[in-house]
Amino acid sequence: MVVGLVVLWPGGAPSHERTGVGFDRQTQQATVTKVVEVSCKDVGASGVPPTGNTSTAEGSSAVQQENGTCKKATITVDTGKDKGRTFTEIVQPDQSRQLEEGQKVVVAYEPSAPKDLQYSVTDVNRKFPMALLAGIFALAVVVVGRMRGVMALVALAISFLVLTFFILPAILQGSNPLVVAVVGASAIMLIALYMCHGLSARTSVAVLGTLLSLLLIGLLGSGFIDWAALTGNTDDNTGLIHGLYPSIDMSGLLLAGVIIGSLGVLDDVTVTQTSAVWELHEANPTMGWRGLYRAGIRIGRDHIASVVNTLVLAYAGAALPLLLLFSIAQSGVGTVANSELVAEEIVRTLVGSIGLVASVPVTTALAALVVSADRPEKGTAPTGAQPVPAGAQQTPGRGGRGRRRKR
Repeated sequence: MVVGLVVLWPGGAPSHERTGVGFDRQTQQATVTKVVEVSCKDVGASGVPPTGNTSTAEGSSAVQQENGTCKKATITVDTGKDKGRTFTEIVQPDQSRQLEEGQKVVVAYEPSAPKDLQYSVTDVNRKFPMALLAGIFALAVVVVGRMRGVMALVALAISFLVLTFFILPAILQGSNPLVVAVVGASAIMLIALYMCHGLSARTSVAVLGTLLSLLLIGLLGSGFIDWAALTGNTDDNTGLIHGLYPSIDMSGLLLAGVIIGSLGVLDDVTVTQTSAVWELHEANPTMGWRGLYRAGIRIGRDHIASVVNTLVLAYAGAALPLLLLFSIAQSGVGTVANSELVAEEIVRTLVGSIGLVASVPVTTALAALVVSADRPEKGTAPTGAQPVPAGAQQTPGRGGRGRRRKR
């Protein structure tokens, strides 16, 4: 893993000329300083560009201009070389995003456009509510998890650093996305698990189980992505990436996403199974590895049922707007599943789920073998236990301890 990081470490993301499309635009922060209502009919011929989505049909737009009430917003640029500059935009009544006075917004800047068209509102500035929500999340983790929670937050920050400074730039520089994903995911896993759970045999078993499961996910994903002829280039964002960096293997990028997306749930499964086997051993140190495995698998079956359902629902929730479009079009299940957009999610879900299912018996078996190596000799009392004299019987006592009673 360390060798892979050194060999593949990028010098930074390669530069390119901005296209002015999508996320590849220059943006500044701004504030809506004034909003007044005007007749859509009056502003229709004023030449003031509308904000947001302007893909309204011509007939509907004409009706709005005759009968609707639009809003004329004055926006002041807050950052950049044009700080303090103002411009106006028209908000149509049917637009999903309505501007309000005092609202913080993000504006796109196009230097090659005419001066009165250089700025346009692209989105709302959500930094404060997002930061507040992140703060509440961090507080909840620390309050409940205490020191473990603090270490989990540190591990989370390191994971984002690996993703930002290694995985993404290395892929942009043309390295194989699958290799980069495996090396990066392994680094994230080692750091997160050992930092949160300590350097121990228990954690090492979870690490090994996760690595084996990731290997299975990589092999299955590579085979079925190729067999199903999935290109990984299915929307505007992936199309923009392919246009800017044609050397990137988009199907490999899809596989890298499958591996990284499965890692978080894999960690949960392998750590839980390992901990379950260790606790079973603590409860009965004389139990052999077969008994530990059978007991651990019974716990794992419940875990599998809940985790697989969670994965499927998570992917379905992310693709809900797309599924609604297919429902509106009254497409059959076979037609929907065969489309590349949905097929990608199906392959992603099933490959990840197979890896999760496989991680349970693999990790449980490894944990049972490792922990049973410390099993005391048959007939030896567990450490700290007092032998019971002949003729004595254990009965429940105060605090759950047994007390001896003579027959």
